[in-house]
Amino acid sequence: MRLKRRKTYSEVLVVTVREATILDSDIVYDLIMAIAKHHDQEVYVKTNKQELINSGFGHTPSFGVLLAEIDGKTAGYCSYTWNYSIWLGSSYMNIDDVFVWENFRGQHVGEKLMFKAKEVCLSKGINRIKWEVEQDNHGAIKFYERLGANIDIKGLFRWDFTS
Repeated sequence: MRLKRRKTYSEVLVVTVREATILDSDIVYDLIMAIAKHHDQEVYVKTNKQELINSGFGHTPSFGVLLAEIDGKTAGYCSYTWNYSIWLGSSYMNIDDVFVWENFRGQHVGEKLMFKAKEVCLSKGINRIKWEVEQDNHGAIKFYERLGANIDIKGLFRWDFTS
């Protein structure tokens, strides 16, 4: 008699990815705060739920959010904006954050989010995505390289001012 191998929990889970709606604004805010906490950067988050609603879910949204779900539970997200490259002569997606709740890691959630971002781009005739990663985030770098992304080493400047 041959015994069947039981499927592990992660083998039976289906990851779905969809565009966030205004009804998801609380979840999006919680995810933003979660990634900020994960990187010990909560102090830098200046937005609030109302700002997310106003800027992300109106007639001309300033950003987009992809939500990953497993069994109806939010597993992670990818937020993005659109930029234009004068050199390329075309727009590209700029990913702001990719985050997966710890209990959903290792279940291909990040991969599904990234491939959905690629699908969104291709549906708009766009063929480039850019994002930043901390140089010491070796796990993320390996993950992005497995997807086929290339890392460009450049300095990043930020100039904050009030007036």
